[in-house]
Amino acid sequence: MDLTHRLPRVYNRLASCAGLSPLRFTLYWSLILFVLVATLLVRNTSSRDPGSWFFNPNIAYSRQYSAVRQRQALRLIETAADVKPPATETATIPGLCIGIPSIAREGARYLRMTVGSLLAGLTDREREGIKLIVFIPHTDPAIHPAYHEAWLPHLTDQLLLYNLSQHELDYVKSLEREDVEHRTKGLYDYTYLMQACYATKTPYIAIIEDDVVAMDGWYHRSVNGIPQAEAQASSERMSNGFLYLRMFYTEQFLGWNSEYWIVYAFWSITTIGTISLLVHWSRSTFNAVRHALTPRLSLLICLVLAPWMVVLTFAAGRVTVFPLPHGINKMNDFGCCAQGLIFPRHKARDLIEWYKTSRVGFADMLTEQYANEHGEQRWALTPSVLQHIGAKSSKPEDFGHGAKYSKSVAGMIWNFAFELNSPKALRKEHELAAIEPLNLLSGTTGSE
Repeated sequence: MDLTHRLPRVYNRLASCAGLSPLRFTLYWSLILFVLVATLLVRNTSSRDPGSWFFNPNIAYSRQYSAVRQRQALRLIETAADVKPPATETATIPGLCIGIPSIAREGARYLRMTVGSLLAGLTDREREGIKLIVFIPHTDPAIHPAYHEAWLPHLTDQLLLYNLSQHELDYVKSLEREDVEHRTKGLYDYTYLMQACYATKTPYIAIIEDDVVAMDGWYHRSVNGIPQAEAQASSERMSNGFLYLRMFYTEQFLGWNSEYWIVYAFWSITTIGTISLLVHWSRSTFNAVRHALTPRLSLLICLVLAPWMVVLTFAAGRVTVFPLPHGINKMNDFGCCAQGLIFPRHKARDLIEWYKTSRVGFADMLTEQYANEHGEQRWALTPSVLQHIGAKSSKPEDFGHGAKYSKSVAGMIWNFAFELNSPKALRKEHELAAIEPLNLLSGTTGSE
């Protein structure tokens, strides 16, 4: 007897041993197979979601696309002498001032990767739309290893140093002492750099930390995101516009936040209840279903399978289940951190005064405090156009509370989706976008 005739007999015998009809035996095994396949699928899909039970830090923190951009950035730095230097004088004001504060960090150098990745692949027109300022916030700038390197003045529009009166310079020197609260110096420098960008009269100001890499095409995505944020502010009758457009965020704080537990409980109960009602209705309506779904199997579906589906949904993580749509997304809560923020000019002016009044504090926290107190809208580019690569923070106790996975607190500030970018796809997108670039000054495209 061949195998095709033996298999059904073996299958029927197994069903008989289990005390089930072949149909019910098939249903039980189908449910078991469904549970196993769905669990494995979710496990593999959500390994990069920090809110997932299946989160795998070895996979999630691996550098894939960011490693590509680091190589491209370093190639640009190495050939900086061959790069066309920025024009010293232009007839028009650039649309975006980018300010990068960079302090010397012992045992770590990130600035060249940041500057290189921001400039690598830009068209001439895109480069002309940027005023790039690198700020070395040391009273003795020679402390910074990049200060004497030829690429820095060649690739940037302005190398910003302290230009202060003797009284102010003495004050800054006092802030550089190790026994002084470091938040005071950090806020002072952030304000100083924002003032320098404000003085360029550009309509938008981006403050970007010196330990990030930018994706290929970051410019056109950012420039396209600004009018979207402006339009959203207008549609929501926010006459004063938006506060900032976030270029980077980490998914760590976008999980199933406990503040919304009532919503989660409602939909969980609703889901289980709906499945139970469908099972009851099917058994009551269709004879074939009533014959297949025994009371025991019905209870298994309602009391085990349905709750398991709900649990698996939460186990997958919110970012996996409900990913943010591409474009811009409102991020008034749970947005972190200040690796890259774009401010409209008039908002930067207000924030400068706010920082000066505050005098001490972290700039990102003070910005959020200002936004909450003044009802400001905050938006984020999705996907993130920057990746934070800094593993060594400028802040003390970086391996203190919050550090895990053998990483510093700074090393855990990571956009997990960024690493999934395709270099070829981004290059093609950038080339298409460059055909008709957006003008930040006029808000029009092409040659207008």
